[in-house]
Amino acid sequence: MLYLKPLLLTTALLLPIYGHSALANNPQAGNQTGQEQSGQLDDSQTQAALVLDKLHQSAANADWDSYFSLFSPDAGFIGTDASEYWNMVEFEQYARATQGWTYQSSSRRLVQHGEVIVFDELLDSQSYGLGRGTGTLVKTEQGWQILQYSLSFPIPNALAPRITDQIKLYRKKQKSVPEGN
Repeated sequence: MLYLKPLLLTTALLLPIYGHSALANNPQAGNQTGQEQSGQLDDSQTQAALVLDKLHQSAANADWDSYFSLFSPDAGFIGTDASEYWNMVEFEQYARATQGWTYQSSSRRLVQHGEVIVFDELLDSQSYGLGRGTGTLVKTEQGWQILQYSLSFPIPNALAPRITDQIKLYRKKQKSVPEGN
């Protein structure tokens, strides 16, 4: 499984950028299927979608035992801040100190390649508004488990220059703050 991790992580990061058609339209790629959640899902995709639904419900209820059982032990979680890349031990320490969070999936795409499913979903949050979750699920002896989950905030292209300028300014100010402050 270790030799697959770079491929899985790269696929999870690139799939939302290029869309599921990059895999689905390649006749050499094997048996991939990309479906909106509202479309027809096969049994594996249905099971994977249920894992993601349970993930969001468990987070909303701060049911951390249920939540973390959905991740593979070697999973990673990428948060919205550039510094947030957590293994499960680190992420669990962070999460258990909270009262949970609520994101509801408004749309989801699942692309399957054998025993790997790559997904992206648009999320609604009362706190943050629109979000996007992307990641990879792998088939294990315990069923489908999340290998990687990445949470981001989609930025409309028209707003991107202003927002990225704010981020650049923020980072510049952070670098100018002496250590210990």
